This record gives sequence, structure tokens and C-alpha cells, in this order.
Amino acid sequence: MIALWKKELITFFSSLTGVLVIAVFLVLNGLFLWFIPGNLNVLYGGYANLDGLFYLAPWLYLFLVPAVTMRLFADEKKTGTIELLLTRPLTDTQVVFGKFLAGFSLVILSLLPTLIYFYSVMHLAQPAGNVDTGAVWGSYIGLILLAGAYVSIGVFTSAVTDNQIVAFVLAALLAFIFYNGFEALASVPLFSDADSVLVRLGIASHYQSVSRGVVDLRDILYFAGLMIVFLGMSRLVLSSRKW
Repeated sequence: MIALWKKELITFFSSLTGVLVIAVFLVLNGLFLWFIPGNLNVLYGGYANLDGLFYLAPWLYLFLVPAVTMRLFADEKKTGTIELLLTRPLTDTQVVFGKFLAGFSLVILSLLPTLIYFYSVMHLAQPAGNVDTGAVWGSYIGLILLAGAYVSIGVFTSAVTDNQIVAFVLAALLAFIFYNGFEALASVPLFSDADSVLVRLGIASHYQSVSRGVVDLRDILYFAGLMIVFLGMSRLVLSSRKW
């Protein structure tokens, strides 16, 4: 499994996919946080915080994570190498988890350089260091969990098709539904009696809860459950070849 993880990471960077994803994520965040005037700009906010980053990142990952995961299984199916992969001494679970770890690792690598923003904000604060570090670290934990959920969705959509574009569109659509769709549905008067339940089914409420700096076990279990469900369905898709 470790060999598969390394192979996928090498493939990401040899095809420039990894570099492009990290570059696009950092450039767009950098522009909105430091150069483009507006509510997301750190210098225009009046407070030393990174709220703009943690608001913007989930929306950027809606498109960047599917771009990372779309080839994980779809490309293997299209080129026929999926059969070679599945003949290796690895279980279907190990194959799925190895692919997941590779995509997840790349997303985490794109997030690490943003710690420079945190360092900058701490030194821009008056006095220096006057930053709600609990909320910042909570937001980073929330973003890592959210990224894991997005990657698991992307692994599943890549497993169900041999077309990378279809995998990308399906992953972006499912990630959007889980991030904002349930909350939008809860605002419809027809579902007013179940609005709180619908909101809790979505990623956004759990992400925002963790971002407050209080890591609730229920939020952790939600993200873990979401990842297990989609990775389990990915394994089921792979296993279906034996039926």
C-alpha cells in the first residue's frame, strides 16, 4: 500500500498535476487575502485573523480536489492498467486506501504553505501575537477533515467511471451537495420541520463547528463516517468485477 501511495504521488508531480493544484490554490488564496480589496482581504478587515482563508478554501477545494482525484481510478480503467493493479498482492481495501492517501497527501501539501499567512497575521497584529490561535488551529483541523471528505468523494466518482471529466464533474457536484446542498434544502419552507436535521447532514455545519476552536467528537465522527462510506462504496465498485 505504501508503494502504491508513493507511486501515485510521483505520478501527480511528474504530470504537473500536483504542482498546478498547489500553485492555483496558493495563488488564488494569496490574491484574495492580500491583494484584492474586499471582505476577505486581511489588510482591510481591521482584525488579525485568517477568516478569509477558511471561508475561501472549501470553495476552491470543490474544484481542485476533483482535479486531483479524477484520474485515480478512471485513468487506470481507460488505459487498462487497472487489471494489472488488481493482480498485485493487495486487497481492494488497500488499493482504495492507498489511492485515498495519495490524493489526501497532495491536498495537505497545498495547505502547508498557508502557515506563512498565519505567521504573517501574528506579526501584523497589535500587539504582535494577539490572534485567536485556538480558532485558527481549529479551522485548520476542520479544513483537513473537509479535504479528507472531498478526497473520499473523488475516489468514489473516479472508481465508477473510466472518463476523467465525468469523474471530475460528479465529484464537484457531490462535494457541493454535501457542503452546501443540505443547508440550501433546509431553507426551503417545505422542509422547515426537518431543517435542523438537514443542516447537520451537510459538511458546512460541522466544518464551522470545528472552526470555532472546539473539536467536538460528533463532528469528528461525522467526517470519519463520510469518508468510510465513500471509501467503502469505492471498494464495493472494485469488488463488483468478481460478481
